[in-house]
Amino acid sequence: MIRFPGVYAPQSGTRLISDAVRAEKLDASSQVLDLCSGSGALSVCAAKAGAGTVFAVDISRRAAVCTWMNGRLRGHRIRVRHGDLLAPFHGPRFDLVVSNPPYVPTEGDRAPRSGRARSWDGGNDGRLFFDRICATAPGVLRNEGTILLIQSALSGIDRTVELFATTNSRHRWSRGPRFLSARSCCRAGDTWSRSASSTLTRSPRRSS
Repeated sequence: MIRFPGVYAPQSGTRLISDAVRAEKLDASSQVLDLCSGSGALSVCAAKAGAGTVFAVDISRRAAVCTWMNGRLRGHRIRVRHGDLLAPFHGPRFDLVVSNPPYVPTEGDRAPRSGRARSWDGGNDGRLFFDRICATAPGVLRNEGTILLIQSALSGIDRTVELFATTNSRHRWSRGPRFLSARSCCRAGDTWSRSASSTLTRSPRRSS
């Protein structure tokens, strides 16, 4: 993958969420959104898995360009937007929202505006992006849509569960969040504890 300086390099968490994307049974009618796309690894994964339409967004222009280029080099058209999370989107609804946002806890309470840390700095509790994603991403899902979200075990997994549970009343999830480990990330519906540095949260599907 092409990766410019300062753009997040795919790591173990990327592989974890990529396996879960491939298990989603995407097809030509599927619309996927990759939030905080970085190099575009998840966008390309979704396109290779069969998604008919893949959108991607990143606040870093370098990352947005990387995503577009990596899609083109692999024969996929990724519809890339430069912007802050869902800000560039007005209208599209998605079957799957995936995100591997910056989640490393740091001493600051604001995201860096430039530099290498921009790709991993998640603020003083690691939740600078998670709270916003949990609050807004369910609103852009189609019926039966779902969210795949990777985060550090240090950035408040219980808080993510709580926020998804709060959306139950607004979006009528059919069941609770699920946690998938690197060992068995394709078995949706089961839960494993994990001591490694990252955990994948799969939201329940949104019901009509």
